[in-house]
Amino acid sequence: MNGGGGSLGIRTSSSYGSSLDKQHLLLQNGAVLLLPSTTNNNNGVRSKPAKMYYKDKDRPFHWIFKLAGRKKVGMLFLCVISVAVFFSVLYIGKGEEAERVNNNVNLNTTVRQGISATFEDQSSGFKNETSIQTFEYKISSPPPPPSYFLGYTLPSDHPCNSFTLPPPPADRKRTGPRPCPVCYLPVDEAIALMPKVPSFSPVLKNLTYIYEEDLKRDSEFGGSEFGGYPTLKQRSDYYDIRESMGVHCGFVKGVKPGRDTGFDMDETDLYDMNQCRGIVVASAIFSAFDDINQPSNISDYSRQSVCFFMFVDEQTEAYLKANSGLDNRRKIGIWRIIVVHNLPYDDGRRTGKIPKLLSHRMFPNARYSIWIDGKLELVVDPHQILERFLWRKNATFAISRHYKRFDVFKEAEANKVAAKYDNASIDFQIEFYKKEGLTPYTRAKLPISSDVPEGCVILREHIPISNLFTCLWFNEVDRFTSRDQISFSTVRDKIRAKTKWTVDMFLDCERRNFVVQKYHRGVKRRTPVIYPPPPPPPPPPPPLLPPVPVLPAKSRNVILDTMSETSNPPVKKNPPRRRRVSRRHRKVTAGAYETEPN
Repeated sequence: MNGGGGSLGIRTSSSYGSSLDKQHLLLQNGAVLLLPSTTNNNNGVRSKPAKMYYKDKDRPFHWIFKLAGRKKVGMLFLCVISVAVFFSVLYIGKGEEAERVNNNVNLNTTVRQGISATFEDQSSGFKNETSIQTFEYKISSPPPPPSYFLGYTLPSDHPCNSFTLPPPPADRKRTGPRPCPVCYLPVDEAIALMPKVPSFSPVLKNLTYIYEEDLKRDSEFGGSEFGGYPTLKQRSDYYDIRESMGVHCGFVKGVKPGRDTGFDMDETDLYDMNQCRGIVVASAIFSAFDDINQPSNISDYSRQSVCFFMFVDEQTEAYLKANSGLDNRRKIGIWRIIVVHNLPYDDGRRTGKIPKLLSHRMFPNARYSIWIDGKLELVVDPHQILERFLWRKNATFAISRHYKRFDVFKEAEANKVAAKYDNASIDFQIEFYKKEGLTPYTRAKLPISSDVPEGCVILREHIPISNLFTCLWFNEVDRFTSRDQISFSTVRDKIRAKTKWTVDMFLDCERRNFVVQKYHRGVKRRTPVIYPPPPPPPPPPPPLLPPVPVLPAKSRNVILDTMSETSNPPVKKNPPRRRRVSRRHRKVTAGAYETEPN
């Protein structure tokens, strides 16, 4: 029987190793399986399997192992671990991103984040660190809209809201221009109201300037080496206002204004000008034509925070060194003196338009500028002036209108009468503007109050649209005559037609409230002191005649008969000539030269 049992292939217990009497721990696909051992009794019959090792609390896992194969159970545990890691990564990523948003980081940059998950077995103290592959994500939240200064309103009970101009004094002997009262805020209040953000620039957002190393004179007329030679087509294109523009605006031959461009300045001066980041007060004197007038009533805060720059040429520098104590510190009073070299124009009036109209190019970091002519003295704090004429009105460019003339045609005629410029050039400019649509000023242009400014004072904020206006205004001065009052309204109206932006024009008497006009130094030097003329000397007495002798009657008759017979008439004796009064004692008017008699 034993041999027959072997032929049937029934294996005895001796064919298994002794290790089958013990429980076996098998690891398969990451799952732990406990297998019972089987034993044979002495009779050769298999006994029942030993009692299971699992406790009652482990019976659910037993059924899972029983219903699922070894591979499926291992995959199940691996999926559970993967899900846990995924949710932990997602939670950590969201938390870190929330911190990034709260810290105002740039939302458009790509963030790379490496995350590692750590799992720890509490029973054995075994720590397993699983590194997750670094991933990349991008946040597409829109940036916040830019903020602009939108103006403000004074309290309803503020005295300036009910302020009105008093009637002019009834002085018939004084009918010329004069100052009038202006309602300024106290200096501290004006300083506190200075805008923290720039004003809105309609349409135009980005303005760049043209540089030309090799200048080509392709323009039909006008232009210069300093301002370039823009063609009439380019001139017309510049008035087609777009969001981003590049225009001619002086300094065309260099990368940086004032450095080998014409109107050159020293590196020390350029550095100091770049440090001005708030308010700039600028003026200029060329050909030693004016004396420097020191501002008055300036607050201590403005003396520390506002830049005061005076541009002079080499001739004026020599005069200031000899008469005003200009030294290496390059300061006279509150004014910082900037000596300009390589002047681009022979005409001093045209050269003066560079710092007057192109201050945004020479002070690229300044926010506001005040231009005053060299003959003027500033008598009000700059913060008060800007608050009254810009910030309170929510304006970005302000200039006073002419006290007497409102029409460009009348202004042109007045310039010709006063011989301010060549008459033919003035006529050519006016005819050119007439062909473009220039008409005489009428009330139909309201709320525009005038076409003629008094250009000795300019108040402005440096934003793209106001910078464009002064660039194009300067181009007109460079192409036509240097009389900027003639070209002002043409540039203003062309920009206004495209953008609805315009220039605020205040009264001339208000301008005379914060600046005092002085005479040019040359006029004061040429004007003599007029004294009353001395009385003329008395005429000399006539010469004494000798007494006439008395002749006898017979002799008198003989003489009379002789005189009647002669043909020649008697010679009449001339009376003594009166002495002429010298013409040197005539009255000399102001500004006229005294002439020597011929």
